[in-house]
Amino acid sequence: MVGFELEKKQLEIIEKYKDFTSRWIIPQRKKWDELAEFPWEIVKAAYDEKIINGTLPVEYGGNGFSIFESALTSEEFGYGCTGIGISIDASTLALTPTYLAATDEQKKRIYGEMVEKKAVAAYALTEPNAGSDVQGIKSTAIKKGDKYILNGHKRFITNAEVAEFITVFAMTDPDRGSRSLSAFIIPADLPGIEILPRLQKMGQRASVQNEIKFTDVEIPLDSLLGQEGYGFIIAMKTFDRTRTGVAAAALGNARAAFDISREWAKNRIQFGKPIAAQQIIAFMLADMATDIEAAKALVWKAAWAYDTKQKDFSRLSAMSKYLATDMAMKVCSDAVQVMGGDGYSRDFAVEKMMRDAKLSMIYEGTNQVNRLVVSKSVLK
Repeated sequence: MVGFELEKKQLEIIEKYKDFTSRWIIPQRKKWDELAEFPWEIVKAAYDEKIINGTLPVEYGGNGFSIFESALTSEEFGYGCTGIGISIDASTLALTPTYLAATDEQKKRIYGEMVEKKAVAAYALTEPNAGSDVQGIKSTAIKKGDKYILNGHKRFITNAEVAEFITVFAMTDPDRGSRSLSAFIIPADLPGIEILPRLQKMGQRASVQNEIKFTDVEIPLDSLLGQEGYGFIIAMKTFDRTRTGVAAAALGNARAAFDISREWAKNRIQFGKPIAAQQIIAFMLADMATDIEAAKALVWKAAWAYDTKQKDFSRLSAMSKYLATDMAMKVCSDAVQVMGGDGYSRDFAVEKMMRDAKLSMIYEGTNQVNRLVVSKSVLK
């Protein structure tokens, strides 16, 4: 028999992250959205309470969470603020290639320094002319003696200006094209690394993104993750692990917008009764609740499929990402509509949630690219 009841450990994880979110994220989400700065205060608190780097092994300072358990945590972060949540979770994205391909010595060194310094990392894949098309990357890392010489230009890199380490993808043999794409993890303060001013965004403003220029950056040979030419595989395996987290965060964002608009509708009196009693509003709320539950079922299945090594986990991961983030955009927009002028004002958080929801449809593979992944799978 199929069951949907969570285990005791999973319920405890939810309560722990819900408590952190209620104390640290929700009271400060408006502040950091307006400041549009990295919320170091909250990230340090996440380290102090050991709720960061959740999927990393316990022996390296993480919590050893499964992908399913990690999705539960991302949902709670998303309920509070997807921008602040991504500021915490982006390190997991950046360190996943290390988890997948690094040697034990590399893991001990990198993770040890990250935990000791309560630091964050950045994932540098996207370029000005290579977003969804990973094979279009032009950055190079050419071996020269006992080092690689890194040159290139990365764009939209989360945590770039605050990162301790950068996971960067570059060609080690340009003549072989994308077949030579390789992954490296390097200190962010090496000579030749230039962090450009942060991107000014519509939503998720507590998460910072920058362009990075690499000019003749000398990186040691032991910065290489796995083998030369394994970069594309590492990047795709990374997204298979992290896309459900993006979906779960969007799910949390939608839940929060629904909760706020539902309570508002129950208390807003028009024509002598709460507007929630008007069938048109009641049906909007019913659809919002139904869409949230449907998306949750797919996110949970996708995370379960990865953890249990089901053959279709990659397809389900892509499905959950685009379905949940599309749903979040619709639910947050409907929440604004239910609340009318109040929803559009900054006195309530739903306008921020709608702005935040849009970005979830774009990063870690646009929803159109994820549909392409799914279409190739179902037509194979």
